[in-house]
Formats: sequence, C-alpha cells, structure tokens
Amino acid sequence: MSADYDEVLERLGKQLETIAAADVKFNESSDLVEGLGLDSFKVLDLLLEVEDEFDISIPMNVLTDVRTVRDLAQHIYKLGPAAR
Repeated sequence: MSADYDEVLERLGKQLETIAAADVKFNESSDLVEGLGLDSFKVLDLLLEVEDEFDISIPMNVLTDVRTVRDLAQHIYKLGPAAR
C-alpha cells in the first residue's frame, strides 16, 4: 500500500487504542471482535469515531467484509480523498 494507507492505519490505530482494552496488543491482522475483544457496542462506537476522524460515511453493507484491522483500514482508504 501507499504512505496514505500507512497514515490511515496509524490514525485507525489511535482510535483502536481508545476503545480496546488497555492490555490488548494489536496489529493489522488482529480480528476486531475476537482479537481485540470488541463487542457490538464497541464496534459501533469505533465506526462512529472513524467516521468522525476521517470525515466519511461507512456503508452498512461494507461491515460484512470487515473482520480485521487491515480490512477496516482498507475500506477507509478506499472511501476517498477525505480519508487520506
């Protein structure tokens, strides 16, 4: 990926740090639910935070394809210049 993707990943990581448990370590391949222990409410909180941070709207149908941190970062990156 590009430097822009790396920036998206870094900014997403900061969002995850505020939502995931303090003792949880994560990387691009971490599963949002199983690996980070996010329940459905925390996932929704994360999505709201991401939409605010990147000034984007994440379509609900995209969520079926999002399992890992990488999946979410790639969808954010694809949603347009405002995300970059």
